[in-house]
Amino acid sequence: MSFRQNAIKFIYPAFIRLNKLAGRQRDRLTGEEETRPAVDFYTLTVELIDGSHLKMSSFRGKKVLIVNTASDCGYTPQYKQLQQLSERYSNRLAIIGFPANDFKHQEKGSDEAIAAFCKRNYGVSFTLARKSVVVKEPGQNAVFNWLTHANMNGWNDHPPTWNFSKYLVDENGSLNRFFGSSVEPLDAEIIRAIESTK
Repeated sequence: MSFRQNAIKFIYPAFIRLNKLAGRQRDRLTGEEETRPAVDFYTLTVELIDGSHLKMSSFRGKKVLIVNTASDCGYTPQYKQLQQLSERYSNRLAIIGFPANDFKHQEKGSDEAIAAFCKRNYGVSFTLARKSVVVKEPGQNAVFNWLTHANMNGWNDHPPTWNFSKYLVDENGSLNRFFGSSVEPLDAEIIRAIESTK
């Protein structure tokens, strides 16, 4: 871990408190219960950090929390809570981290370096995608293209506002919620959304 990454880990609690007080990155959006995606989420495939491919259809019947991540960001310590969520709800929730270098160049490493960093420093065992573009621009990752276009997911056009934005897809492949970066993975609203049954 670099000096900067160690410093971020140390000051993270104060960083989150300040962001909460300032109201930054606290967006929370909820889709309508009856909204169905125009494009089936389960037709999507993601390229993983090890170069293999994973079909979203393998998560049918589980909720999926999709998070754009970075190793050198003020929110990077959220990896720890994401891992805790992954372990606590392994029977009903899949988490996929999408490393991206879209915000202030905070993910400069290779896929191999990112995987090693996440494992060594945060014990990450949940799924990590290959580093890709998550913002709305040419080359946007197909999963984030689906997440950020209402004509595909049924209601949401909101792109990630910063690293560690979170999208929750329900057990039936419908986009259910969006949470901004300052909404921590163990936030009560995220827990309620994971535990809710239809």
